Amino acid sequence: MARPPRVLFLERRTYRRRRLADLARLMPVIGLVLLLVPLLWQEGAGGMPTSRAILWIFGVWVVLVAATAWLASRRLESELDAQGTPRPLPEADRGARR
Repeated sequence: MARPPRVLFLERRTYRRRRLADLARLMPVIGLVLLLVPLLWQEGAGGMPTSRAILWIFGVWVVLVAATAWLASRRLESELDAQGTPRPLPEADRGARR
């Protein structure tokens, strides 16, 4: 006899925390891909000059720093309540942290 499908319910705060962690893990990969884009540009007739490549690399670096700071602030914000004290972890996360 087949069992009915089990419905998985994740608390919204836990789900968002995990998605933010996933995005934080992807940031180095995204950064690497964006930093390698100037290698595809060919200098010469109608190509991009080296100065543009340097500006691109610096711009990507600034965006990565800002995005990482935003992710960190979102994580800190989600872990603090209105008074600034840490919220207790849900039961599901307590076992994973030990």
